[in-house]
Amino acid sequence: MRAVVQRVDGASVVVGGETVGEIVGEGLCVLVGVTHEDTPQQAAQLARKLWSVRILEGEKSCSDVNAPLLVISQFTLYGDARKGRRPTWNAAAPGEVAEPLVDEVVTQLRALGATVETGRFGADMRVSLTNHGPFTVLLDV
Repeated sequence: MRAVVQRVDGASVVVGGETVGEIVGEGLCVLVGVTHEDTPQQAAQLARKLWSVRILEGEKSCSDVNAPLLVISQFTLYGDARKGRRPTWNAAAPGEVAEPLVDEVVTQLRALGATVETGRFGADMRVSLTNHGPFTVLLDV
């Protein structure tokens, strides 16, 4: 699993003109990509890392300050554009594999006590955020 994690001062995701997920104030906006070999154990590991990684203001974690997370599936994180002009998506897991694993990340975060908002899997989403820093990290588990 791969996640692009941005420290934000608010973020939202809109589908068809409707806001389906939003966090206000300091938190994390997390784009999650899944590849073919990923497992529920990796989803749980990613959730623990997201909840505890110390990248908020003052080297705090979401668990330290009860900061919310906006988690959005993003198959393009496994795109490969090294050859030609069009990326390939061969490394990205198909929806029937990826969706339950992204859901598992969210479930595990909530089990840890996190406030989690989400996008809508497979939808054409519009993501807006204010990146604080800017601060962006890539996590692979």
